[in-house]
Amino acid sequence: MDLKHRTITLRELLENPKSKAVLQRRFGKWMNHPLAGAAQSLTLAQLVELASKQLPRKTIQDTLQELERL
Repeated sequence: MDLKHRTITLRELLENPKSKAVLQRRFGKWMNHPLAGAAQSLTLAQLVELASKQLPRKTIQDTLQELERL
């Protein structure tokens, strides 16, 4: 999948069934958070920055690699 140098938005990722499934499987509890709707305009780069405060780097890197392989 083309992540547009990480400028792809969460909304775009969620519109694609395959990337949505990856995100749901890896981050299900956050995807159902009330603020997730407001985060849909954030870019992947912004999401990575926010997630890096809560998640291990390996989890983020593995997710990015999985999305790129789609």
